[in-house]
Amino acid sequence: MSKTKETSTHFENKMNLNECDQIFAVGLIAGQWTLVICCHLAEKKLRFGELKKRIPSITERMLTLQLRKMEEGGLVKRTVYAEVPPRVEYELTKSGQELRPILKQLEEWGKKHRKLKSA
Repeated sequence: MSKTKETSTHFENKMNLNECDQIFAVGLIAGQWTLVICCHLAEKKLRFGELKKRIPSITERMLTLQLRKMEEGGLVKRTVYAEVPPRVEYELTKSGQELRPILKQLEEWGKKHRKLKSA
């Protein structure tokens, strides 16, 4: 992923938006696949291949990019084991685990609004 130039208007707008705590929080979970990955990691630690199997419509490249972004944001912890072949596991950090009740609320809200939409 490319970095935004500090002299650009886009960079300045992002900095101004990040002053709002809600916008900052949404920025951490805003990736197209971030919440999906969080839901799977909320259950247990998973290896890359296991995540890929659980989310078949995501490409390997996109999964890698999302996991890196989530690790950078402090939501995911990546553990590399010194084995042959190398084993890498992903799990939610303490901060990421704090999303669990929020994910549950989103699930309930989604169910309610799906029923309203289909009615």
